[in-house]
Amino acid sequence: MEIFIPGSRPSHLASADWFTGRVWQDQIIEAEEPARVRALMVSFEPGARTAWHTHPFGQTLHVVSGMGLAGLRGRSPRIIRAGDTVWIPPGEEHWHGAGPDTMMCHLAIQEALDGKVANWMEHVSDTEYSMTPVCHD
Repeated sequence: MEIFIPGSRPSHLASADWFTGRVWQDQIIEAEEPARVRALMVSFEPGARTAWHTHPFGQTLHVVSGMGLAGLRGRSPRIIRAGDTVWIPPGEEHWHGAGPDTMMCHLAIQEALDGKVANWMEHVSDTEYSMTPVCHD
């Protein structure tokens, strides 16, 4: 058993290769093999977002605070809010991030395949990000 004390691991500014805007990541768990689970707390400043990507085993997002957006190819993004849980199936091209004027923080949970949790693609364009969002309720 290992217990990680809050604040004992530093926050990291996410890579500009895979994110637009300022995004902070805090590791929750990166379990050693044979376990595959990976979890991060991800905090997006207004307008910040991931690039397009997929996950080999899918991804669960649980929005902890704020309001953000989650998008699929060719569709208007969906609004996601604190308390929402989003399931993205394996291989589904998607992105997620903060709203244009609001911060958003979510817990991201995914599993690694051969040590890799995501397949990164191109950045989400301003046009794709600015599509009129759809409410989920």
